[in-house]
Amino acid sequence: MTTITLRPDQPFDLDLTLSCGQAFRWEKVEGWWQGVVEGRVIRIRQDADLLTFSGVDAGFIRDYFRLDQDLPGILTSIDRDPVIARAIRECWGLRLVRQQPWECLASYICATNTNIPAVKRRVALMAERFGGPVDGPFGTAYTFPEPDILASAPFDDLRDCRLGYRTGYISVAAALATEHPDWAERVAALPLEDARRALMEFRGVGPKVADCVLLFAFESFEAFPVDVWVHRIMAATYLPDIAGRSCRPSDYERIRRFAQDYFGEYAGYAQEYLYCMRGGGVHRSR
Repeated sequence: MTTITLRPDQPFDLDLTLSCGQAFRWEKVEGWWQGVVEGRVIRIRQDADLLTFSGVDAGFIRDYFRLDQDLPGILTSIDRDPVIARAIRECWGLRLVRQQPWECLASYICATNTNIPAVKRRVALMAERFGGPVDGPFGTAYTFPEPDILASAPFDDLRDCRLGYRTGYISVAAALATEHPDWAERVAALPLEDARRALMEFRGVGPKVADCVLLFAFESFEAFPVDVWVHRIMAATYLPDIAGRSCRPSDYERIRRFAQDYFGEYAGYAQEYLYCMRGGGVHRSR
């Protein structure tokens, strides 16, 4: 086991970070979080200011959880009103993890019109059926399959991963990623709006999925995904004329641009804190 003592001026809450719905390959077992990241099985827990983990080195943990990012400075920059102030207070220590682009893209294609437990089941099934086995402290775990593997998978086998109508989206997206292996590098080099359009060339990727992938995998911290919960909060708090109705494409665009102007370059952090606060039940590390 390896340990990291957290800096007192840089808050981190492991439970909030891994339970808030940004990444889907983590499970808590017997007080430990276990996840598969970039082909490695990580086991980690937090006790106050001490992180204890195995499977990777300290540099990997710092990079994945962005422990060297100035979180108080970011939160100060978005703290504009009582609503976001409450979200910051209730979700203090939540950090955005650094996700691998292909896994993030495929996972969020699986996340359309569904809930987090269902997404986790779909992603886990794809890993179990098409990924590679790796030994973990709680048994065998599986890496997330590369795009060429999913592109060549029989359609019915993919559908058996409970993908439903998303089966074709995953198959075609995997084929496109296989055909253009430098797709992630190309997206990373583009300005936000161009990167957004490039991601939406993948079948099954609309504005929300593109914004999620930009935020979680491409360090586009100004990206502001809008789901039903964020739409409700933003409409009720900032844009009351669109409250009480489903989110139209024009509403999505209006919320996104308002948030980027209002919260600034770290609007994505505001989104995640508002999303985390949505149900009122915040589960903290102890």
